[in-house]
Amino acid sequence: MTPSPEATAAVDHAITSRHSIRAYKPDPVPRETIEQILAVAARAPSGTNTQPWQVHVLTGEAKAALSRDIRAAYDDPEERARHTEPYAYYPTEWRSPYIDRRRQVGWALYGLLGIGKADKARMHEQHAKNYDFFGAPVGLIFTIDRVLQQGSWLDYGMFLQNVMVAARGRGLDTCPQAAFTQFHRIIARHLGLGEDQTVVCGMALGWADPAAIENTLVTEREPVAGFTRFLG
Repeated sequence: MTPSPEATAAVDHAITSRHSIRAYKPDPVPRETIEQILAVAARAPSGTNTQPWQVHVLTGEAKAALSRDIRAAYDDPEERARHTEPYAYYPTEWRSPYIDRRRQVGWALYGLLGIGKADKARMHEQHAKNYDFFGAPVGLIFTIDRVLQQGSWLDYGMFLQNVMVAARGRGLDTCPQAAFTQFHRIIARHLGLGEDQTVVCGMALGWADPAAIENTLVTEREPVAGFTRFLG
């Protein structure tokens, strides 16, 4: 069935209006809305329908307690050094164009916030906001069974994108957060995770604060011609 122009526009808008939001209003998100988002997201494809995603929804004191413990570890250099990521998200050796894009978004954010290149204290404080889910009323932690392999992580990425797009369809915003992975042992303790589970990432979910200047940051995208080859 051919979709109507309105349906196509609605889907496109949900995708293209998504960007990482780093400041939220405190207004709560109804549990019913969260469940709707996750039910839609679960329609993501997965190899032989393995559905590798596990979601932990944190609000209120559960979210606050996790944030406090991670922040305490992050603020203590010796304690922070005891925590390492369970998997490598970024390359061990950067090269163009990836390092250029990384630097561009970093300095664009710091520029909006008035953080200078030598202001390590404010950089530390800005990064620490990750661990409070940037003030969002809902924090999501995503985990996966350690027995699953790279293909399941690809499936997981499609699920995460669905979560963010479904949230936009309801007027909500998100920020996917790899920063949580460094403190996976603290997270495991709070969530009661078994040894068979590992943390994939976190995600803030809530209503964007329209007054926050950091929320005006929208990163650039390479045009189609820059990453596509048409053959035949």
